[in-house]
Amino acid sequence: MNALNIAEYTESLGLQAKQAAALMASASTAIKNKALLALARRLRESGGPLAEANAHDLEQAGAAGLAAPMVDRLRLTPQVIETCALGCEQLAAMPDVIGEIIGMKQQESGIRVGQMRVPIGVFCMIYESRPNVTIEAASLSIKSGNAAILRGGSEAIHSNRALAALVVQALVEAGLPEHGVQLVQTTDRAAVGQLIAMPQYVDVVIPRGGKGLIERISREARVPVIKHLDGNCHSYVDDPCDIVLALKVVENAKTQKVSPCNATESLLVARGVAHEFLPRMGAIFVAREVEMRCDAEAAAILAPAHPGNDIVKAYASMSAKKYVKLAHESDWSEEYLAPIISIKVVAGLDEAIAWINHYGSHHTDAILTTDHRHAQRFLREVDSASCMVNTSTRFADGFEYGLGAEIGISTDKFHARGPVGIEGLTSLKWVVLGEGEVRQ
Repeated sequence: MNALNIAEYTESLGLQAKQAAALMASASTAIKNKALLALARRLRESGGPLAEANAHDLEQAGAAGLAAPMVDRLRLTPQVIETCALGCEQLAAMPDVIGEIIGMKQQESGIRVGQMRVPIGVFCMIYESRPNVTIEAASLSIKSGNAAILRGGSEAIHSNRALAALVVQALVEAGLPEHGVQLVQTTDRAAVGQLIAMPQYVDVVIPRGGKGLIERISREARVPVIKHLDGNCHSYVDDPCDIVLALKVVENAKTQKVSPCNATESLLVARGVAHEFLPRMGAIFVAREVEMRCDAEAAAILAPAHPGNDIVKAYASMSAKKYVKLAHESDWSEEYLAPIISIKVVAGLDEAIAWINHYGSHHTDAILTTDHRHAQRFLREVDSASCMVNTSTRFADGFEYGLGAEIGISTDKFHARGPVGIEGLTSLKWVVLGEGEVRQ
């Protein structure tokens, strides 16, 4: 498409979305749930065609030399499809918050004042790699009564087209407008520039992808943006803690999947437990081929010149020193999205909280502790969208939080924070009920 055609195309997308938004907002709960259940059914019935479309994208990604974490995000496995279907069903089973009135109070004048939850209108989702986001965004759009314009990455275009076709079929089957969810069919980047500068049609933009994409959207958008730039998540092993529990949780937080934004990228360890915890953690990381970028104190414990105990000897014999490197200043704020983790020994809770608030990305941070007071301080004082106690940062996810699906994770403090589900795609308006009262 040339520039003129791109402008005309995005204008038509915006107009169709705006018209569909009114019908989506007025749809009954039963109709929205019918569409979600139809989408879940169609996802399960379409494994073959979806696998074929995804294979095309994977083949092109390989030929283009796409980085391994990006290819991993691109993969549309049967498990991923089933998770999408379950998310649709979970959303259908959830209460419909649209039209809900909260905080209704009687005033001295006689009027009653409250707030009603309503759809935002039209949201534009711009994302990279993960084709499952197409279903997550579409299903949340349906349940929240919004219209959506979805622009996936060029690397997933065939997968996204196949998924979006199922969404349209489910909408029509339920009696909702076919333009309630639209996929941008062109991979031309100029379309993004047009979409984020159409406040007459688009009410909010949600970028989900690499830092470069999100910085560009934040800089150029003429409509509000819900975003997060980095996912530098921390796990802090406190003194005191359950060492066995901490080993299990940190291993999961880092290695269960290294490419998502909620994987732990930085490990902080209290000095009082460092000599007991780090050698055992190091052995696990070596076995999982995770590179450790350490401060001097952690490095001395993980790769000592003269191993002093059996645990250290066991992993030293596996060429542990190959995996232990001294960290640079940039490592403390890095989102690796790879089998790499930064490790620092801290004096205790005070230093850990200060360190996380300084170097963290305000995404997700966890404490492993047996001290209830330490846990409560961590929850209150760490300035992040999700704060966790004795569990893996990998749980920072809309599906795991019971939201059915998520549109993304926000590290902003307005309008939504953390995993953004149905309520994050709504607004509140004031409603006033009276019986003929007039202001004196």
